[in-house]
Amino acid sequence: MLDKNVSGHRLFLRIAVGSAMLLSAAITQCPKLYAQAGMVPVKTAGGPRAGSLTAIPDDFSNLKLSPGFLLNVEVYGEPELSGHVRIDNEGNISFPFLGVLHVAGDSMPEAQKKIQQRFRDQEILTNPQVTLNVEQFAATGVTVLGEVQTPGRIELLAPHTLLDVIGMAGGETGMAGKVVEIKHADGPAGQTNSTYEYSRSGNGESIRDVMVRPGDTVMVKRAGVVYVLGAVNRPGGYVMQEDGELNVAQAISLAQGLAMQAKTGGLRVVKHGSDGQLKEIPVSYKQMMEGKVIPIKLEAEDIVYVPISKVKAVFAGGASIIGQATSATIYAVK
Repeated sequence: MLDKNVSGHRLFLRIAVGSAMLLSAAITQCPKLYAQAGMVPVKTAGGPRAGSLTAIPDDFSNLKLSPGFLLNVEVYGEPELSGHVRIDNEGNISFPFLGVLHVAGDSMPEAQKKIQQRFRDQEILTNPQVTLNVEQFAATGVTVLGEVQTPGRIELLAPHTLLDVIGMAGGETGMAGKVVEIKHADGPAGQTNSTYEYSRSGNGESIRDVMVRPGDTVMVKRAGVVYVLGAVNRPGGYVMQEDGELNVAQAISLAQGLAMQAKTGGLRVVKHGSDGQLKEIPVSYKQMMEGKVIPIKLEAEDIVYVPISKVKAVFAGGASIIGQATSATIYAVK
């Protein structure tokens, strides 16, 4: 039941609505008036509706309202108070008789409660029953780049796990490493970065709870490469896949072992020092294979070089080794 004060408001509203109906034809021809009120004209009687319903996306249950959404607000039993409204760039809606309401970031039930509360606060309705529907979605999504099968933009309306987003991009390529970076567009300083380690051998458990929000950019970094050159059966560069760990013995195995003419006593690892200089580390192949020494752990861009026994290779020839690495075929072992 409405009290006397509320009845007075209702009478005023009906007079206002009646006056608006007399001018409806003129207003329909002037979209600017609708824009000023925050309303969107909708054609009926068989004509195309500006806010015709679209297919409900998979992530609708987690939907948060954002600028650009077109909402259909229906007030039960009060058609004169119902209508369409679009969320502006500030995240607000401006509805006749209710004023401005901020709804960006709210879920559908939260926005409905705000509208119902505003009806009560304005003493327009004592027990409003509001139904809120989205008739047009704003274009939102995430950008997935790097070592994925189908890099590009993926449309998302609500947050998803990082594992889901990588799956939507077709999964990783054979060159993918163990580092995934997310650039958050809405960080406190405009944009913030978060880095996560992702081990495919762990079934994605490490990133299962990491959330990606609309507007974020996901970068799947390329794995590091080590080079096995010289007297091996398949010289080239080998991707440090899965956990990104590789030692000298494993690298030689990936290169299908030593060639017959290999000089095992001259095996060495060439590393790039922090000062940019090359550093040579001798490796005892015999002791390594006998288990007397632990194989050296390799890092990205390291070179395992096995000289040919008939060629007296010296470190002064290191430039030629780097040249071989530059032109080496890269292998991603599956």
